[in-house]
Amino acid sequence: MSLTGRLKDLTARAGQWLGLAATPTPAPAALHTLVVEHDKLDAMTWADTWEQATALRDLADSLNDNFDHTGDLVRDTWTAAFKATPRLRDRDRVDPSRHVNHEVVRALRDAPAFTELRRLSVGDPYTAAMAVLAQSKELRGMLERSKQAAQAAQAAQEAREQAAQAAEQLRQALEDAQAAAQAAGDGDAQGDGNGEGAAGEAADRLEQALTTAQAAADAAQQAGQQEAQAFAQAAPALRQAARAAAKQAADAAETELAAVAAWGLGPGELQHMSFAERAQLAEALTRHRLAKYVDLIGRFRQMATGERARKVDHARGELVGVTLGDEVPRLVPGELAALADPGLRADFAARLAERRLMVYNTRGDAPAGQGPIICLVDCSGSMLHEENGISREAWAKACALALLDQARQARRHFVGVLFSSAGQVRDFHFERGRGPIADVLEFGSHFFDGGTSFQEPLDLASTILDESWDRDDLRHGDVVLITDGLCRVEPEWADGWRQRKAAIGYRLYGVTVQARPSRTLEELCDNVRTVDELADLDTPRELFRLI
Repeated sequence: MSLTGRLKDLTARAGQWLGLAATPTPAPAALHTLVVEHDKLDAMTWADTWEQATALRDLADSLNDNFDHTGDLVRDTWTAAFKATPRLRDRDRVDPSRHVNHEVVRALRDAPAFTELRRLSVGDPYTAAMAVLAQSKELRGMLERSKQAAQAAQAAQEAREQAAQAAEQLRQALEDAQAAAQAAGDGDAQGDGNGEGAAGEAADRLEQALTTAQAAADAAQQAGQQEAQAFAQAAPALRQAARAAAKQAADAAETELAAVAAWGLGPGELQHMSFAERAQLAEALTRHRLAKYVDLIGRFRQMATGERARKVDHARGELVGVTLGDEVPRLVPGELAALADPGLRADFAARLAERRLMVYNTRGDAPAGQGPIICLVDCSGSMLHEENGISREAWAKACALALLDQARQARRHFVGVLFSSAGQVRDFHFERGRGPIADVLEFGSHFFDGGTSFQEPLDLASTILDESWDRDDLRHGDVVLITDGLCRVEPEWADGWRQRKAAIGYRLYGVTVQARPSRTLEELCDNVRTVDELADLDTPRELFRLI
């Protein structure tokens, strides 16, 4: 084959290989280092969370000792838990160095428990961060299981880069060969033959570059297949670890939120707390001496919520008939139709002024109870006695905290009084049922471990109702005495206390825990209930219904 023919053949082969004969393809889009799509608000929220959550930074640093790009993995895991609709980018749009991150996050997202986790973490940066931390051990294990896949991904990326370099060298060799062929043709036309040597060398370089590019492309393809195979082999272990990680995170989030709710904090209040405040609160609840009774406290609060509702007339709710009135939102359709007829509007206005319009009569829920609630809790040593893992103190405190929640919902004042021996009395005031969470925790944790004396706490309850607030609506309250002990009182004191109680006008409910009520308690209380088993919820149910 002549030199000219050889050049033409090599040029055609190189051009075809490079795709120059076809329409040029647009430049590839930039590859992403984060696998979960996010917007500016997500980025701002993450930056604020990252700044506040020292534990997240420590986790990323710890993982980065043995693995690459773990800061991005921590962020992607957080974003997947935080966003309402997290979307993973296609893997071919993700930088190969983050392919492991992509597989880990995808495995987590697809885990069934992750859906339960997101029910609690969506829109809550703190819970999303805590979810990441709860999965830290499993994340480390998933990265460990992905080491071979990570190495294969790195090898595939290096092979692709070498193939790209070989293609660029081929492109340059092609341009040189085309220039040499042009020069050789010009030389032949002039009859000097000087361009044949240069053209031959250009042809040799082009042929070598083509061979190298083809080999590099084959190597890149093979490395890509090995990468896909490595990830396929790692996938089952990643899915298994992701299921465990998501479940652990969901359980941790649910436990923490249940503990917070059990102590009377709702989602709205949590949203207004800083990251540090919520972390401190979670730690305090975890270390609280009644932490293991969170389920019991939560059951009491739910029961109190159910018993608090009362059916009353003229409250929005269940339709029970039609009556006359002037409440426009409750007008029957016929009255509304009158507004559309100009001839009836004057009559409508007259009947509206006279409150003679036909309106729906409804029956709805309204809170029961009047005045403040004062809960006296026995903190004598015998209250530490346990039955089936539940102490008398836990039962009493759970009941007291549910009463506090009832007061909060009904905007009633609440005073918790802890008492034991004479001189051992401590009171906690919650105006309209609200107060610092630190006071709630202290009320739930303080314990005297002494004897039993009724006189001081009952005197304190009378004083609070009579003098603490100078408002009419704070009289005629309810006092609840929860105890397991027998106690004698001085007859003279009892007579004076009854007179004062009658003058103030309040009711005293007694609840004896695993003990028969003493004659003293029966004489002092308007209503006495007995709890024989700490799992019994009928007694507090009746109590919440009455108060």
